[in-house]
Amino acid sequence: MSDTHSHSRSSTDEIIDRCRSLGMRRTHVLETVLNVLMKADHPLTANDIVESPALKGRCDPATIYRMLVRLEEQGILRRLGLRDRAAHYTIRHAHTHDDFIVCTRCGTIEELEMDCPVEALEAEIARKSGFTNLDHELEFFGVCPTCSATSRA
Repeated sequence: MSDTHSHSRSSTDEIIDRCRSLGMRRTHVLETVLNVLMKADHPLTANDIVESPALKGRCDPATIYRMLVRLEEQGILRRLGLRDRAAHYTIRHAHTHDDFIVCTRCGTIEELEMDCPVEALEAEIARKSGFTNLDHELEFFGVCPTCSATSRA
């Protein structure tokens, strides 16, 4: 497992502290949205978040959508574009990054639990360019084993 994946995940309180350091207020909506994302075992669509039992009927969907946009703008959330599919959101944990593989047939999203091949390149780019705080997002697309087996049957 990669060093970036071996760091412990941030707690909701740590993420809220990051939000507060960026000028965001600690609100019920903020806490609940972050808790929903923290408990998910995969990235969620905005609709998944709005329809979650913790938020459905308890908060105006427009407020949740605005919160997602703000959290993405502040670097707290990562938005996965996933080509023609709906955007999915995941927490950006401090001092880590996540790379994903996405099935182009069923939409399954899995986090890659392996050394990131781009980290060495990123360090080289930083060294040669003088840029600091480099970051990258890596998404692979293909057909998952389940869909592959189905198409062969």
